Amino acid sequence: MVRLCRRGSLLSLAIALAIALITGGVSAPAASARRAPAAFTHPGVLVSRGQLDFVRSKVNAGAQPWKGAYDQMIASSLASLSRTPKPRAVVECGSYSNPNYGCTDERQDALAAYTDALAWYITRDSRYAEKAIQIMDAWSAVITDHTNSNAPLQTGWAGSSWPRAAEIIRYTYTGWSSAGVNRFATMLRNVYLPEVINGSLRTNGNWELSMMDAAIGIAVFLEDKTAYDKAVSTFRARVPAYVYLTGDGAFPKGPAGSGIDTRAEVVDYWQGQDTFVDGLSQETCRDFTHTGYGLAAIAHIAETARIQGQDLYPEIADRLRHALGLHAKYQLGTAVPSWLCGGSLTLGLGPVTEVGFNALHNRMGIAMTNTQTLTEQQRPAGTNNLFVAWETLTHAGNPN
Repeated sequence: MVRLCRRGSLLSLAIALAIALITGGVSAPAASARRAPAAFTHPGVLVSRGQLDFVRSKVNAGAQPWKGAYDQMIASSLASLSRTPKPRAVVECGSYSNPNYGCTDERQDALAAYTDALAWYITRDSRYAEKAIQIMDAWSAVITDHTNSNAPLQTGWAGSSWPRAAEIIRYTYTGWSSAGVNRFATMLRNVYLPEVINGSLRTNGNWELSMMDAAIGIAVFLEDKTAYDKAVSTFRARVPAYVYLTGDGAFPKGPAGSGIDTRAEVVDYWQGQDTFVDGLSQETCRDFTHTGYGLAAIAHIAETARIQGQDLYPEIADRLRHALGLHAKYQLGTAVPSWLCGGSLTLGLGPVTEVGFNALHNRMGIAMTNTQTLTEQQRPAGTNNLFVAWETLTHAGNPN
C-alpha cells in the first residue's frame, strides 16, 4: 500500500520542474496549450467538420478503407433504426460492471447515438439524425446519477460518446429542438461533468484518462472554458504518469498529487514491473486491453484539443509513439523478454491505434513501423463497446 501523501513532495516537484525547464529537460508548453480557445469550434469533439467532409467524400467514392469501415458501421446493431433506447434514472456499476444496472445499456445507447450521427452526416438520411436525437432525448429526460464503485469510469466512458454525437447533430442538422439541446446540455453539466472533472489520482491511469476524454468533450459542447482548462491540465499531468520515457529518470513519475513518488511505490503502482523502457505503460503488465483504453483516451483528448486550436500532440508525441510502438510490437507476436512482466503479457490491445497513428505518422511524419503494421492489419477498426468506435472510418489517412 502506498502512502496518501509524502512530506516535501510538492516542493520537490516544483524544484524539479523549474530545473527541467531551465535545462531543457521539459519543454514549456505553448500558451495555446494552456488555455481554452477564445471561441470553440463546432462540431469539435474528436471529429471536425473538415474530417467529416473528408470521410463522406471517401465513402461516397467507394474508396478504401473508408467504404469498408462504413459498411461495417452501418451493418452493426448500433446503427439500427429500430433501436429502442433504455434510459435509467440511476445507472449502477460495480467493479467490472457487477452489478450492471444500466451500464451496458447506457454505453451502447451513447455509442449508438454517435454511430447514428456519423451515419447521418455521411448519408444525409435524416432518419439517422432523428434516431440519434431520440436516444439523446430519452436519456436526458431520465438520468440523474451514476452510483457504485465504477461510477467515475462508467461516466467517463458514456460521457465520452455523448458529446461526440451531440456535436455532430447540433451543428449539422436542424431538427433537434432547442428544448432538447438545452436538456441534454443540462444532463451533461449536472450528471456527467461533476463525476469526471476532478479526476481519479490513485486509480489505474485508464480511469483518469477516460474521465478527461469525457470532460474535454463535455466542455466543448457546453463551451465551458473553465472545465476545458481543467481537463487539459489534468491530462498533461497524467500522461507522463502513464507512459514512461527514459528522460523521466530512473523510474516513472507518479500521478501528480497522489503521493506515489518513491521507487518502491511506483513499482507497486506499475503492477510490479521494475525495469522501465520507452513506451512502457503503467498498465502494460496488467493487460493490453486496459492499456489500450488509456492510449485511446490520450489520442482522443489530443485530437479534440487540436480541433479546438490547442495542439498538444508535439508535447506528447514521443510518449504516444513509443507506447503505441511497444505494445504493437508484442501484439504482433514478438517474443516477450523475461524482464518484461515476468515474461508473460496478456494481449488484446483493441481498435485503439488509428487516431494516434494518423496524427503522429500521417500529419507529423513520424515513422511508426509496428504501429502501422498493426493498424493496417486491424482495419476496419470497429468498436470496443465502451468508448471507442469506427476510428478507421473517421481517422484513417484523414489530413484534416
